Amino acid sequence: MPFRPTVSPRTAGLPAFAAVLLCLGVLVLQGCGGEYPQSALHPGSDAATRLDRLFDQIFWWAVGVFVVVEGILVYTIFRFRERPGGRRPRQVHGHVLLEVGWTLAPALILVAIAIPTMQTIFVIDRATDDPDALVVEVIGRRWWWEFRYPELGIVTANEAHLPVGRTVDLRLRSADVLHSFWVPRLAGKRDLVPGKENQLWFRPDSVGVFPGQCAEFCGTAHALMGMRVIVDEPADFESWAQANAGSSVTPADAEARAGRGVFMANACVSCHSVRGTPAEGRFGPDLTNFGSRLTIASGVLENTPANLTRWLDSTQHVKPGNLMPEVQLSATQIRQLVAYLGSLR
Repeated sequence: MPFRPTVSPRTAGLPAFAAVLLCLGVLVLQGCGGEYPQSALHPGSDAATRLDRLFDQIFWWAVGVFVVVEGILVYTIFRFRERPGGRRPRQVHGHVLLEVGWTLAPALILVAIAIPTMQTIFVIDRATDDPDALVVEVIGRRWWWEFRYPELGIVTANEAHLPVGRTVDLRLRSADVLHSFWVPRLAGKRDLVPGKENQLWFRPDSVGVFPGQCAEFCGTAHALMGMRVIVDEPADFESWAQANAGSSVTPADAEARAGRGVFMANACVSCHSVRGTPAEGRFGPDLTNFGSRLTIASGVLENTPANLTRWLDSTQHVKPGNLMPEVQLSATQIRQLVAYLGSLR
């Protein structure tokens, strides 16, 4: 007879229980933030603080409902449990006071939640009335972000700089498909709809780097369409604006100059622009100050020479589905191009 191990009824469910605990543990760890936590529970602006307070109110109402309902349930289970030789509780058909209570209580709770919710919506959905607001045009593209500062003459990609303490008026639109702008610590989500301009405003109150992402499925590389919003002190923002408003200069380093030649001689100039050079492409991100950015490929990689080499060698392996064509370059050309792009500051 084949050997069949016996399993105790007490231990038969342990593997499944352990698997459930493991899955819960993984989910909990997924919620742990990194260097730049992307959490709406750590607000960094006035609009995000309003949303956080609204969340707190709704959360505690939910906690109160849970405690009351579960308390009644536990009391009923133990108070009216079946006992050996005991009689069944007397059955009562309807109880007017209880029925009115459990109908009226949820209605009152919904009203208590609806009033602050509507107040918050009316505040954050209206256009800002601050005449000193900084206007930033946000254009969603497959699969990266373009930021334009019409007052400053600046165009950048995937990383926006904002001054702390100043109202920011974002004008959002899409160049292709439906996107959704979301920087959880600064503001709520706002859709970018082709042919329509939406607005979103807030006033940052904390200096730092705030990660964001596209929150509406927009195609193959949607999950890799990230961004960074860097909130600076006013003086630092002015320095950044002055540096980004100018044109690029010819690099002094010989290898970087060779990389400039590689850039101008290949398809790079058809898609990208670098102010002060013949490169005036509009399909890809503006690279005028690429070397000062924190990330590559819309937040996929940290901006380092090694990562930039990896990106130029095979863009599709780093960000599958992106629209940047594979340019066949030699190792020497890639090294020179990395030097040139790193010099653009």
